[in-house]
Amino acid sequence: MRQVRTVKPALQPGRLLATRYRLIDQIGAGGMSVIWRAHDEVLDRMVALKVLAPSLAADARFRDMVREEARAAAQLVHPHVTSVHDYGETVSPDGTITSFVVMELLSGEELECRLTEGPLPWPEAVEIAAQVADALAAAHRLGIVHRDVTTANVMMTQVGAKVLDFGIATRIGAPDEDEDGATFGTPAYVAPERLDGAPAQPATDVYSLGVLLHETLTGRVPYPAETWEELSAALADRSPPTLTEVPELPPAVAQICLRCLSRDPADRPTARQVATALRDQMLPADPQALTMLAPTVTLPAVQPAAATATVAVASTPDAVGGAPVTAVPGSSPAAVGAVPTGDADPRPTDTADRSWLRPVLAVLVLLVGAALVVPAFLPDDADPPAGLPTSGPTEPPQPAPSATETASPQPPAPTPTSPAAPPSPSRTPSPPAPRDTLVEAANRLEDVIGSGLADGGIREDVGLDLRNELRNLTRAVSLGEGELGPGVARLREKVATRLREEGLSPAYAQQLDAAIIALSAAQV
Repeated sequence: MRQVRTVKPALQPGRLLATRYRLIDQIGAGGMSVIWRAHDEVLDRMVALKVLAPSLAADARFRDMVREEARAAAQLVHPHVTSVHDYGETVSPDGTITSFVVMELLSGEELECRLTEGPLPWPEAVEIAAQVADALAAAHRLGIVHRDVTTANVMMTQVGAKVLDFGIATRIGAPDEDEDGATFGTPAYVAPERLDGAPAQPATDVYSLGVLLHETLTGRVPYPAETWEELSAALADRSPPTLTEVPELPPAVAQICLRCLSRDPADRPTARQVATALRDQMLPADPQALTMLAPTVTLPAVQPAAATATVAVASTPDAVGGAPVTAVPGSSPAAVGAVPTGDADPRPTDTADRSWLRPVLAVLVLLVGAALVVPAFLPDDADPPAGLPTSGPTEPPQPAPSATETASPQPPAPTPTSPAAPPSPSRTPSPPAPRDTLVEAANRLEDVIGSGLADGGIREDVGLDLRNELRNLTRAVSLGEGELGPGVARLREKVATRLREEGLSPAYAQQLDAAIIALSAAQV
């Protein structure tokens, strides 16, 4: 009687691959490979192993494909691309070859699974598509075409979208078919020109990106198809897609999405242009960012007396003559540069209104007002003559004060509603220019980053890191969940660090630092 031998699976939990990676459990599977959770016993960390199916690993062509995938993805050091750590092959005693790629172990949810609950709100869909576009732009810059951008190959993690699976990636200009003439990819996401065997080009990834954005906005792909024949029929029969049913979708988003889906590759934008166009719609169109405009617009009209009272205290004859400055009742020495306090000031009670010292405006006035306004009114010398010019433009000498003026303090400077004549230039300098709002300052910084990415002065991953940090900061400040100062400090530290790492040019480091300093003085 012939004995039947049971064939055990090639891989089992606990097996050690390449004397380093201990398999734990299977966490995913596809048509060509199986994904395992494993422990790297050399570096003591959890990793993901993409193991080529045994039937395919016996074919040298497929092993070469997996190796090329690892090499391509390993070049892409990018926040929105899954990191590749290693590639290996092992041979079992029975001659079975195991080919695998070692990647970072992600924690999150596939975009495809999230869409089972329906389309996403347009701001979230735009954010995801912009991050995927950033990843593709980085790949295209290195001459790599992904060829399988789908919702199944995008993982949503705590740090944003991550593009997965460069298993069928190839070089720009390479033949787009395998040796048997078959087309790689997922039919509903494949660009029309790929059906004709056109060489691999970045425009094919941009088309897939347009399908992905359309699906996240509407919950469906523009040309549903499960096979290549169904795709050909859909492209021939169906009219071009529209996005008119998406509520409140900015026209610019609809336009860039439909341009990505153009039948002619030459009419499609680049991945970098898509990322820029989508990101331009995110900050201004964010409802949280829009709510920041109201308080900043009304601040100057609500608190004019505060700034006037500060000028009046600093510009009295006592301050010019060097005598102790008398503080206004209700004020704090810190509000006027911590000058000593003398007798009570008999001025009208309207100058005693110090509502700008309320806690809600304390940070703005003490840190910004005291730093920018008060020093301009304090004398450089302890006891200068009454008519001594300052370091600014030469002014005509002022007449000496009369006995009456010396005996009694000067009245307060006129407020915008007072009919009194304007003060002399030597007494009241011109008011400071209005500062940018937080949104305006953030947009200026975004412009600098965009310019640096466009001309190569800022590396792709550096620009993305700075943009994410800026976006998180503006959102936290607008919601009252964070302060501007610490976030500005982090941004400046990142710029200094990236400059040392040669991730940006010295010229752009200076521009970024100047824009960040302007952000720190923005109205919030």
